[in-house]
Amino acid sequence: MTEVGDAVAAVRGVRIAGPGREHLADSEPVDIHLDGDRIVDIAPAGAVRPRGSVLEGDSAWVVPGLWDNHVHTIQWALASEREPLGDASSASEAAARMSSVAPLADGRRVGTGFRDALWPDAPSLETLDAGTGGAPTYLINADVHSVWLNSAALQRERFSSPDGMLREEDAFEISKRLNSVETAHGDRAVAAAGAAAAARGVTGIVDFDMAWNADSWARRVDGGFGSQRVEFAVYLSDLTRAIEEGLRTGEPLTGTRGLVRMGPFKVITDGSLGTRTAACSHPYPGDEADLGVMNVSPDDLIDLLTQATGAGLGVAIHAIGDRAVSSALDAVTATGATGTIEHAQLVKHADIARIARLGLAASVQPQHALDDRDLVEGYWAQQTALGYPMASLLRAGAEVRLGSDAPVAPLDPWQAIAASVYRTDDEREPWHPEERLTLDEALVATVRSEVRPGERADLVLCGADPHAASMATLRRMPVSATLLGGRLTHLGR
Repeated sequence: MTEVGDAVAAVRGVRIAGPGREHLADSEPVDIHLDGDRIVDIAPAGAVRPRGSVLEGDSAWVVPGLWDNHVHTIQWALASEREPLGDASSASEAAARMSSVAPLADGRRVGTGFRDALWPDAPSLETLDAGTGGAPTYLINADVHSVWLNSAALQRERFSSPDGMLREEDAFEISKRLNSVETAHGDRAVAAAGAAAAARGVTGIVDFDMAWNADSWARRVDGGFGSQRVEFAVYLSDLTRAIEEGLRTGEPLTGTRGLVRMGPFKVITDGSLGTRTAACSHPYPGDEADLGVMNVSPDDLIDLLTQATGAGLGVAIHAIGDRAVSSALDAVTATGATGTIEHAQLVKHADIARIARLGLAASVQPQHALDDRDLVEGYWAQQTALGYPMASLLRAGAEVRLGSDAPVAPLDPWQAIAASVYRTDDEREPWHPEERLTLDEALVATVRSEVRPGERADLVLCGADPHAASMATLRRMPVSATLLGGRLTHLGR
């Protein structure tokens, strides 16, 4: 009997539902034969004798291994240890809930996922202090661009704020401190989170942790991590180090068995919608001077992209508002940088075509469109650019890559696929249905391979046909097995 960790020589009696199925003459069950980490043959069920361990497919539907193209890995892994506040309906409720949260080992109370832009009352230092007393308490916004601290936490971290809210760079610094747990603790959390992701069919992630991750991933793989392939980014604080150590985008990291590769140089050029700091062409309601925040000036962005591109690093440019997207595209035009625009939640019509012409990929998070639709109605009602485009990007010829921004949204590609296909996740009509993707388009945007001979044996066995699945079934798609390079990383019982 096959077990997690076993190498598989054949997957028997399955139907191919994802990229690769177009090469088959019909939809009858097949056997997928593997040699090491590669698919070597796809034959009618029972036609070729397997040469080794067999995984019985039981008529499952197979798609290529799924990728999440935007993950904050350690923050995602530690989220299970923090109080979830996504359903808190007010600042007072969030503060009251934190009063009963047990402190972590370091004495901090940490909550995560609140959305104060939807609250009737504004967060204040007085409200949080009244609810939490002298225990250092930290509430992380769902978008991670702001953190609400009580007086004890502000004192501990040596920050000050009249309302307890820290935004953008200050908020990122607090998150980095909260994520700096003891090494063994963090590695255990990442391993457990990786196993949970494998159970959803995830075989690859792009890691955007705000830390030096080369050493971390080498250590984790040496310690047994093997659930996903990983591409890890670097930020400005580590750009010089990455260049001096000769890291180049796409190259494997030494000592990681080919599982880990150097990813892009990440630049956060503006803020977010939830924190009302995304850089936009039209002002936010109530303040004609409030156009959001540009964290990096156009000239500085050109200098940074020039440095990274000259050193062989691709770029991942965080640009949410349309002003930030335009600035990013101007810098790419000036420097010849390659890589991705991350998020692209508000894009001018002309810039849709520019993204395609420049050869950039749009790395988007479909669940954000659904989570933010009420915020858009309140804060971006006067914007004239396109909100959360996906189909428009594809029609213009741009590559689209799907992800979660975990822990902002759950690390579950099936939720991202369902969100992009149905453009709703409740009883409401699809939000801007013209931006929906087809299931095949969504799958292509979520994988890096096909199910055909010569490709890597990164495979997912599904308990339902994705093409026939309802929205609810697609979101909770049953995954019976996941293989990474022909080795089982998940096996449902």
